[in-house]
Amino acid sequence: MNVGADVLLAGPRGRRLCLQLVTELYPSIRSAVFWLAHDLDPGRGTSRVLLTAASGDDAEMPPRPTLADLIAALASFDVMRAGPEAIDRALAEAVDTSRPWQEPDGEDVLAAIPEVTAALAPLAHHIITSPSSQWWSHDRQLEQWAIDWRSPDDPAPLPREPSPALAAWASEARAEESRADAERPRDPHAPWSGTWWSFPQGTLHTVGRIPLGLKLIEDSFREEHATVIPVRGTGRTYEIRSGEDWVSLCREHPLEVTASRRHDWFRCTGHDGRWVIPDWEKVAERWDAVHLTTLAYLTSANCPLHVDADTSTVIAGWNPDTTIWLTEAAREWEDPRQHWQRSTNQETWTRTIS
Repeated sequence: MNVGADVLLAGPRGRRLCLQLVTELYPSIRSAVFWLAHDLDPGRGTSRVLLTAASGDDAEMPPRPTLADLIAALASFDVMRAGPEAIDRALAEAVDTSRPWQEPDGEDVLAAIPEVTAALAPLAHHIITSPSSQWWSHDRQLEQWAIDWRSPDDPAPLPREPSPALAAWASEARAEESRADAERPRDPHAPWSGTWWSFPQGTLHTVGRIPLGLKLIEDSFREEHATVIPVRGTGRTYEIRSGEDWVSLCREHPLEVTASRRHDWFRCTGHDGRWVIPDWEKVAERWDAVHLTTLAYLTSANCPLHVDADTSTVIAGWNPDTTIWLTEAAREWEDPRQHWQRSTNQETWTRTIS
């Protein structure tokens, strides 16, 4: 592969970004991806159903594109067509289509086929070296934004007092693990679901870019309104710049979540074994905040990251370029809150009032 391409293509979200970008710019490739992904999707015939219409009883469908057809088309792709706006849209789609609680969809399966991954390498190299993607590896910015998905008529305050929230989270996480260990089947194939994210609920979360941060949301509910709150924070920030940084945090402060995550993370990663996440209450004793870079998300999210020979972890449900605040080191800043509204076509966000 080209230098740098292997970095972006190492994780399922990075591969999906590349595949999404090429399908957006080339309709013929989009058609090939559609058909091939349909056939590879684990939900084919159930959650993913193909409806067709024929003009007569003897009407025939055009020949389906083959994997060889797709690879040949990717070989002729002009990477210079992939500009900053298209890259941002593909990034948002790669995040929106993440599903850490179930099997990868057909497009993710397709992008992981070695021949397809190799064919995407020139595009991946172009993306990773593009000036518009250099912020993907940046550490937490001083100026951040908290997103409140309620309407501007509900001026809710920022979450405060993270210590009680972390204590409540830790207590519930351990209680859920105990219940799951007693009640849920140990067969990872069993049709069972539960908690699948790997970050604490109830604490302040901020992003570094607006309006792009409004689009980089896993498992989005497609909200139509957002109040964006300026935040500044100081203190000690643990930077997750790679999967190994996340693994190190899990090694230092492990919290067992095997029973409560087993089924969802097996479906997502295909890996069965012992699972841990950071004990966030313990992490807060040393760090004020933890920031996940966009590059670390693209290379490592939804992957089984090995903590030791028997134990793994997953970055799941944590949006790229998001900071989780574990202490009261962050405050609402003096700049005004902003109000944004999603367009009717669901593609863009527009600032409405200050």
